Amino acid sequence: QVQLVESGGGLVQAGGSLRVSCAASGGTFSTYVMGWFRQAPGKGRQFVAAINWSGSQTGYVDSVKGRFTISRDNAKNTVYLQMNSLKPDDTAIYYCAASTTSGSRWFKTFPRDYDYWGQGTQVTVSS
Repeated sequence: QVQLVESGGGLVQAGGSLRVSCAASGGTFSTYVMGWFRQAPGKGRQFVAAINWSGSQTGYVDSVKGRFTISRDNAKNTVYLQMNSLKPDDTAIYYCAASTTSGSRWFKTFPRDYDYWGQGTQVTVSS
């Protein structure tokens, strides 16, 4: 059983930065594709970013490209999302997710592609 725990959310002014983290336990973290999703009030869960097993490949939704960076530290079983130039539209609960299924496809953008989820961390960007 994989457990994911997010941390690092909070309140920030527009234009500011935040880094959210997701610590994993159970299983073999270095074999998992990891992703970040977000959910704003009244909206569905939106893909934000994904990273492959080694961290050598990353992918993003267009709205965060150039502002957000996903990374991972397999020695610490942790994945990060560095968020810069934050906008009020980035306000949401941010969830990390792990895909434990085998295969070569790593750029997974649908919630159904992921097996385990964290509890989420709130990010609020004020204007």
